[in-house]
Amino acid sequence: MEQDIQAILSELQALAGQLRTSAKLMLLPSRLLQLGIIAVLILVSQLVRLTFAERIRTWIRGLHGRSKSELRVLVMLQRRVALITFAILSWATVFVMRDVLGLFPSRSYLIALAGTVAVAWLIIGFATRFIGNPLLRRMVTWMAWVYATLYFTGLNRAAARLLDAFAIQIQSFRLSALDILQALVITGLLLIAARLLSNSATRRIEDNKDISPTLGVLLTKILQAILYVSAIFLGLRAVGFDPSGLTVLSGAIGVGIGFGLQKIVSNIVSGIIILMDKSVKPGDVISLGETFGWIQSLGARYVSVVTRDGREYLIPNEDLITNQVVNWSHSDEFVRLDIRFGTAYSNDPYLVRSTAIEAARSVSRVVQGKSPVCHITGFGDSSVDYVLRFWIVDPTKGLTNVRGDVYLALWDRFREAGIEIPFPQREVRLLAPNAVQPEISA
Repeated sequence: MEQDIQAILSELQALAGQLRTSAKLMLLPSRLLQLGIIAVLILVSQLVRLTFAERIRTWIRGLHGRSKSELRVLVMLQRRVALITFAILSWATVFVMRDVLGLFPSRSYLIALAGTVAVAWLIIGFATRFIGNPLLRRMVTWMAWVYATLYFTGLNRAAARLLDAFAIQIQSFRLSALDILQALVITGLLLIAARLLSNSATRRIEDNKDISPTLGVLLTKILQAILYVSAIFLGLRAVGFDPSGLTVLSGAIGVGIGFGLQKIVSNIVSGIIILMDKSVKPGDVISLGETFGWIQSLGARYVSVVTRDGREYLIPNEDLITNQVVNWSHSDEFVRLDIRFGTAYSNDPYLVRSTAIEAARSVSRVVQGKSPVCHITGFGDSSVDYVLRFWIVDPTKGLTNVRGDVYLALWDRFREAGIEIPFPQREVRLLAPNAVQPEISA
């Protein structure tokens, strides 16, 4: 422990000494002049930002017909107007001092260093835009900025030795702050690369018409698992960590799965079964209990079902395996709907049937290739009961609305044909107050 503290103090002293030496050099007249020029360039850059940033933003908002990627690039440039201006002014100043005035490179060393760091910060800002997570993008950006600054100022080795001094050692295993930082950086870069490869492969799979939607989702999930797990293990290997030491941890995870994660594992296995047997797929219209809607996406643990009223239900995969599910578009897109109605006994049943069929055919969403049919289902107390059956191919557009359209068509056609839709009738007899009640013989 004392040796570790001594090593940390030694590295701190070495870094402090290097900083003192750099500070003494800054007191030279030529270095002070360069620092003053850098301060002026920073001030001018901020004035440019205050003057033109809002105008550029207004110009970007007025653009039409540009892709989202182009607009994002323009927004990034607008947000970095000050840094871009400083980099341009720094290198322009270096050019004037070296090539026009003929001064020695040492007279513009600090200005060139500031310009180099500014360009590096710009490149890092553009490179990290591919990271989707805002928090991760911000962390990677700041870490890269710090490293670039230390690298170009020559302080990276001293900082690395200082981080390496902060370490813990258990027998032959030694873990330092530098190792942790390297592991995070390498693993993060590998995860970003895995994400880019996964997104590219997902787009290719989705564009391939020979791959069914369920198979495409299954291939995407498998590919993502392989890429992300490989990125983590390669990142650990790159810093000298042996993943084989996780065998005990994997055994503990297995015990935890056996006792506390049965539902999660059941949902994951059910999701794999759903993807393999193609019982449901994105775009299918299903009914599960009182939930009716179309499948938006298939997840590892749940299925996203969106109803007509805009509600999104996350149904566990296990429910789709163990419960009865109505898939309205499993084998084909045709869906048959029934409408029941009654007419008066005075109406000709043959006329009622033909009129009902014509009314159903007049609705645009009713399939014309499969002719609607109308049958008598019984003789009721007040009406002759019928059922009208017709087919549609777009259940995702709703069922209640198409039934309503057919009912309206029936109403209009029945009125034109003089067909009456009766209402229940009851006969009420009023007995006289002094009426003799008939005797009931035993």
